[in-house]
Amino acid sequence: MSVRSEPVAGAGSVAGAEPVAPGRLAHVAVGLEPLDLARHEAAVADASAGAVVSFQGVVRDHDHGRTVLRLEYEGHPSAADVLREVAAEIAADPAVHAVAVSHRLGPLEIGDVALVAAVSTAHRQAAFAACARLVDEVKARLPVWKRQVFADGTEEWVNCP
Repeated sequence: MSVRSEPVAGAGSVAGAEPVAPGRLAHVAVGLEPLDLARHEAAVADASAGAVVSFQGVVRDHDHGRTVLRLEYEGHPSAADVLREVAAEIAADPAVHAVAVSHRLGPLEIGDVALVAAVSTAHRQAAFAACARLVDEVKARLPVWKRQVFADGTEEWVNCP
């Protein structure tokens, strides 16, 4: 199932997104399109931000000692709403200027980007902490399931919150 949210953008926004008050949700999306780290970083750019910290979750070729060939993400219909809720919680931190986060669905190959997050703050320590919280909360709460296909012909579903 494909789930998509409408992007929300602020200063330095992702193309095609609607503007909102600066310093909050710059971009939130769940969908099939490839993710662009630079666009997420640009979306959270702010003249008062001294730090932008970003994260890319990349499909790797192994998991628990087994060779992974590819994977596929499927999302619950509420995935976009849950992602927006998580992003809003991080953005509510008074130290955070802006948040951008996206999760990809569908088939992905080794090296493809599955999750992108970017956060801007005045100082680096707050930016690192906020981005880490954002990624951890997305991984813990987003109703997205991953099917891994292994080289030995087996497969498994993981990350079901």
